[in-house]
Amino acid sequence: MARTIIIEETGGPEVLKLVEREVGAPGPGEIRIRHEACGLNFIDVYQRTGLYPLTLPHALGMEAAGVIEAVGEGVTHLKPGDRAAYAATPPGAYSEARVMPAAQVCPLPEGISFEEAAAIMLQGLTVEYLFHRVWPVEKGQTVLFHAAAGGVGLLACQWARSEGIRLIGTAGTDEKCALAVENGATECINYRSHDFVAELKALTGGAGVDLVMDGVGKDTFEGSLDCLKPLGMMISFGNASGPVPPVNLLALAARGSLKVTRTTLFTFLADHDRCQAMARHLFEKVESGAVRPVIGRRYRLEEIAEAHRALEARETTGSTVITP
Repeated sequence: MARTIIIEETGGPEVLKLVEREVGAPGPGEIRIRHEACGLNFIDVYQRTGLYPLTLPHALGMEAAGVIEAVGEGVTHLKPGDRAAYAATPPGAYSEARVMPAAQVCPLPEGISFEEAAAIMLQGLTVEYLFHRVWPVEKGQTVLFHAAAGGVGLLACQWARSEGIRLIGTAGTDEKCALAVENGATECINYRSHDFVAELKALTGGAGVDLVMDGVGKDTFEGSLDCLKPLGMMISFGNASGPVPPVNLLALAARGSLKVTRTTLFTFLADHDRCQAMARHLFEKVESGAVRPVIGRRYRLEEIAEAHRALEARETTGSTVITP
């Protein structure tokens, strides 16, 4: 048996329920993993509220790190006793242990702790694909990154610095802006006290940026388009403020033949070899010191509702780690 967080209906943090579940043995292509730490992400909120529908009842949680207890037939890249981490479907990481598909579970180097891995897998792999697998971001280019003091944002600031990319961030307080700059943002705009479009144009001499990376969604989408250079690229990868409304393609033409894409991490992770390569790249960045997980808060599994409330209220900075 393993303590596990499930939802039986969609709603607020109060629908999160702690239960005991049978774990069982892994089948072909599966592993059983005992978790030491798991991560908290906005996708968990989207699933809890029904924005991303699940068949209920369902466990939640998309990333964790721990020790492999057993492997099923056909699993060759992991063995019992291995340290491992993942960001993967289906949800179920809010648990002491689980059985799950093995393809997206990655061997974890000894130099990275379980907490660090749980703090960085989903967010760090998101940054890896944003910078390397959607658009050829080059040294010397300028990126606008919204929510730069969040878990993904702080890693993006560090990643950009390590690649010689100018990252201009936005955040909701002066303290969060300072944190983003401390982690590698060249500049950071307080979007609550300033018009981020006007400030961005001033910082770039009116030119705008080559690329926008936006996990906020509805509140920042239109303004982000106004921040792009002609032929610029907008990557929308999240909906923290709500889904983006329908887009008028003629508006992209009028702003200078802009390009827009809506991406999801799990599309990139679906291929086993690509997933493992992305994880190795991320771990290399961490082990080199170029990127370090920033853990802002820690909660116990039974405090998961409190953790969700803090995340939705935008009270958190960096990553939040949950321990079973």
